[in-house]
Amino acid sequence: MKRICVDMDEVMADALGEHLLRYNQHFGEQVTLEDLQGKWLWEVVSVDRHEVLEAYLRSEDFFDVLAVMPESQRVLRRLQMNYEVFIATAAMEVPTSFQAKYRWLAKHFPFIPASHIVYCGDKSILRADYLIDDNPRQLRRFKGEGILYSSPHNMGVTGYKRVNDWLDVEQGGGLDTQRWVRPPVLRKRARWSHPGLRQRTA
Repeated sequence: MKRICVDMDEVMADALGEHLLRYNQHFGEQVTLEDLQGKWLWEVVSVDRHEVLEAYLRSEDFFDVLAVMPESQRVLRRLQMNYEVFIATAAMEVPTSFQAKYRWLAKHFPFIPASHIVYCGDKSILRADYLIDDNPRQLRRFKGEGILYSSPHNMGVTGYKRVNDWLDVEQGGGLDTQRWVRPPVLRKRARWSHPGLRQRTA
């Protein structure tokens, strides 16, 4: 059975949506996904606010409250029928996130066993056939086949098979098909064009 590794943030979990929600509420701004086309949030926000962006990531509840990317739960269950599925998150970039990420996965993806969750920094260490990730830096060093999951920062990136959302993953009919070659599209998925940009309610 072939093995597939799946990134967590911006692939399964809407980390960017939560980051933008907190930033906009904190500073009274209206930064949108369209403002981030081809850029990381850090490139749009002034340098004097970078420390605040970091603080959001280190806060105890940030990774606990992330919205689930639409259809990811259902499609990952289907992938498990034909592949070994591992979650591979670069948690070393935010070491304080370990417990919150584990709680989030246990809550939203209980069908993924703990033995199939990998915390790492450099994903070139992964031994798998495929890696679905939004970060081209991780795909460049991965020894299997990288699948680029669309996010605002990677809209201009080429050279990889691309999926725009989990429906693309499902409709691709399998990781071996050429139908995984997609033009980059940032799908509008909510009023704020991203799942996590909806106002949270109690």
